[in-house]
Amino acid sequence: MGHPTERDPDPTGSAAEPARPEADATAGPDTAEQVTADATAGASAQQPSAEPADPADEPDVPYEPRVRLYEQRVIATVPAPSSGPATQALPAVVASAPNGAPFGAPGEAPLVDPVVPPPAEPGSPLDGLAGDGAPSRAPKVALWAGVGLVVVAGLYAGAQWAVAGTVPKGTSVAGVEIGGMDAGPAVAALDDGLGPRATEPVAVQAGEASSTIDPAEAGLSFDAQATVDGLTGFSLNPAHLWEHLVGGDEVPPVVDVSRPTLTEAVSGLEESLQVEPVDGTVGFKGGKAVATEAVEGSSVLVDDAVDTVAAAWLVTTGPVDLPTEVVEPAVTQAETDAALEQAEQVVSAPVTVDVGEQSAELTPRALAKATSFKNADGELKVRFDGEKLVSDVVDDTDDLLTEPDDAHFVFSGGKPVVEGGEQGTTLDPDDTAAAVGDAALSADDRSTELKLVEREPERTKEALEDMGVKEVVSEFSTPLTSEPIRTRNLERGAQLVTGTLVAPGETFSLLDTLSPIDESNGFVAAGVVSNGVHTDAVGGGLSQMATTTYNAGYFAGFDDAGHQPHSYWFDRYPAGREATIYVGAIDMKFTNDTPYGAVLQSWVSGGRLHVQVWSTDYYDVETRAGDKQNVVPATAVHKTGGDCVAYPGGSDGFTITNYRQVSHDGKQVKDESKTWTYKPDNPVVCDQPKADRDDERQPKDAGDDDAGDDGKAKED
Repeated sequence: MGHPTERDPDPTGSAAEPARPEADATAGPDTAEQVTADATAGASAQQPSAEPADPADEPDVPYEPRVRLYEQRVIATVPAPSSGPATQALPAVVASAPNGAPFGAPGEAPLVDPVVPPPAEPGSPLDGLAGDGAPSRAPKVALWAGVGLVVVAGLYAGAQWAVAGTVPKGTSVAGVEIGGMDAGPAVAALDDGLGPRATEPVAVQAGEASSTIDPAEAGLSFDAQATVDGLTGFSLNPAHLWEHLVGGDEVPPVVDVSRPTLTEAVSGLEESLQVEPVDGTVGFKGGKAVATEAVEGSSVLVDDAVDTVAAAWLVTTGPVDLPTEVVEPAVTQAETDAALEQAEQVVSAPVTVDVGEQSAELTPRALAKATSFKNADGELKVRFDGEKLVSDVVDDTDDLLTEPDDAHFVFSGGKPVVEGGEQGTTLDPDDTAAAVGDAALSADDRSTELKLVEREPERTKEALEDMGVKEVVSEFSTPLTSEPIRTRNLERGAQLVTGTLVAPGETFSLLDTLSPIDESNGFVAAGVVSNGVHTDAVGGGLSQMATTTYNAGYFAGFDDAGHQPHSYWFDRYPAGREATIYVGAIDMKFTNDTPYGAVLQSWVSGGRLHVQVWSTDYYDVETRAGDKQNVVPATAVHKTGGDCVAYPGGSDGFTITNYRQVSHDGKQVKDESKTWTYKPDNPVVCDQPKADRDDERQPKDAGDDDAGDDGKAKED
């Protein structure tokens, strides 16, 4: 099938114009007449020879003119014979067949009819005689040949005019039959047959990827008129007449192509049509080495794809296959095969490790879990996880390592002192990976030896002694209730808080320090109020530890990192300057923003819970509380029903703001205010008293107070 005749619509002429007949083919009948005239003129110029010539020596006698009615191809100049008298060179005609080849038997030179007159002698009585004295026949032959040529040329031109307005029979354009039609109907047939197709998206594919191109947006358009014009009209080209005699064939349509626009459209599909290569990989599954094969990718050759789309449009059914180039994967199959051999060697047998007078055996499965292959510039490099191998060696030995003892603060004689800080032993992960890796890749010696190395504690004794923990920089205390079980929880909380180091820049979390808040960590169940009901919960009362510790950090000048006051105010706490905790939801935090370490100390004595902060004095803190605003009096709530629990009530609701100014070396560095609104703690009156009075709720003064807020207290 033919391809469309591409025509660039650029008016600047950057693309080739449609093919036109050669100048000598469109010269018309005048061409034949001119040939005849030239031949006749040459013949009439001949003069008879002065002497009879020997037949064996006649190279100077001119050829008989032989002119064929075909497309004139060459006008040549033939020199006069070299053996005779000097003559003037005259034109000759080289004729060719319709296919463009010159006449003559295969291998013969084209027929050339030179017309070379012999030298003339003025006044010779033999003028007009040739050879034996008879008149020359050449002028007559040339004359009649010219006449015949003119007649044949006229007939040929008439035949071409007769078929000029009709498409050759059997002609089709992109599957649309228009053979035998006049120009007008042929154009209409092409518009009807190819017009709708010219607006449809062009399906393209590159390998397994596919997409479409909109012809109009891509600068493609079909010209039915130009297509028909190329098949009709007057022409002296013999091929044109031949097609009308024997029938036409499939002819490509004429399309206008804006190459820049089409290039842009194809470039827009380049990424979506790209097939990414697949790198080869090597890994392990079930302790066995496995590999993923490398797969080549492909990318569209944009310039070639533009040519392909332009040539295939309208004449190709189905998706147009775009030319692509191969994209090699970063990790080729050869690299994958080499890495697979290494992987198979790694798990071919166990590796024995001798260390500290003990031996550990690393199984193929353990080796597989500690081995990986990573792409490094197109090469799969084997890597061994030193941390994992150290863990495997330790697990297969008994008490191989000794843990270092981190330095820490303890209180002795009422002051913080540093203890601990001793080194431990360990295995170096890098050394372990290198030694085990060499043995695993060996086919002969699959054993290695490791040495224990010292392991420094995370916090050394020297580091803690340099933190400047030397004096009390703040302290705060709150009164206890009369409930002994609740006090036990505070005593346990004080033990856990004491000795806690908050290094410069670190944030203290009360929940982290006390956790887990359960019986395994020494806490007991104490009274709380949950959703308005008196009940027990492990760790009841620890919100008092939150309030006391919060104020110790507050007066040390530390940054507040998150806290939340109670929903109801308890009058033994400073209004608006207290905190509660609830596991998983509410924490109390502060950040040590000084250049010195801070160590907390807490204890229960004299009916109060105490918290101190030891450090180096750095901040000066001033604070004041504003007046209570928007006071909402507590109002009795009447309830009925057997589940009603009477409650005598507590404080009114109100809003209060606390202010803090923090200075260092006489310069104020913080100016803060925090506002909080408390709900009124309404009394509950049971209009129908319960039969069992032992279940009535006790007043807060009896010892339960804010304990409920440590669990889920009153509804917030």
